Amino acid sequence: MTARVVDASALCALLFGEPDGPAVAERLRNGRLIAPALLPFEVASVCLKKMRRHPERRDALMIAFGMLDRMEIEVVEVDHGEALVLAERSGLTAYDASYRWLARRMSIELVTLDSQLASALTTD
Repeated sequence: MTARVVDASALCALLFGEPDGPAVAERLRNGRLIAPALLPFEVASVCLKKMRRHPERRDALMIAFGMLDRMEIEVVEVDHGEALVLAERSGLTAYDASYRWLARRMSIELVTLDSQLASALTTD
């Protein structure tokens, strides 16, 4: 089973039925998922934005958000100082640098739909 770091952009596409969701599901299939502890907070933030934008979808969005608790995602502690240095050097946010730091530290793929984070992966 291949391990992959998954970020909030990819996971939200999957959970909330966004157009890129099926492609993310395929990339994550049969993999061990790993993320920093901030992942649930970021997914909750996206869910809240969607609920505010589409209050009529609140119940469905809450159900989708609840699926996060049923997913087997290993939470790994990030060295925040090293992630901060990586953010400073790369121009990423501290949040995005945490995912990048984790993928780099574990020498595994990072699954993301964030174009800035994806481009930072190619400039390491």
